[in-house]
Amino acid sequence: MVSPGDPLKEHAPASLERRVAARRGIPGHPRVEVTGLETMIGACLTVDTLGAVVRLFPRTRFVWLMGADNLGGFHGWEGWRTIMDLAPASVLARRRHMLDVLGAPILRMTGDRRLPRTRSRSLWRSATPAWCPANHASITRSSTETRAKGHWPPD
Repeated sequence: MVSPGDPLKEHAPASLERRVAARRGIPGHPRVEVTGLETMIGACLTVDTLGAVVRLFPRTRFVWLMGADNLGGFHGWEGWRTIMDLAPASVLARRRHMLDVLGAPILRMTGDRRLPRTRSRSLWRSATPAWCPANHASITRSSTETRAKGHWPPD
């Protein structure tokens, strides 16, 4: 799902149409569909988007993906507890943010719900709240860095 924007970001990203088209041009999994659903449902907060998706597709089990760079401030997000209750979370590692993650308040708040990395492939079956580190190669660049390098200047 390509987001129309982040209410916490100072600068708007490139247009939704441009970002959806760019993502569709990248080979991916055949069962993954690139969409601008947030714009269609009029949501801009993760809690609202995830709630709407869960209601729209009640027989589907979702896993919410979040970058480790967001984990440190996640407890400040509107509806963070609801987000954790709606879908298990897979935290995508970003090496230079891993030390920040170790001190994240969310770890103290949900520490007993953290699953080992080896359970990442079956995370979708877990009762919520649950989260685990993603079992994948580390992602080194965030979307904020992509914008800062001029790869997505506003239209």
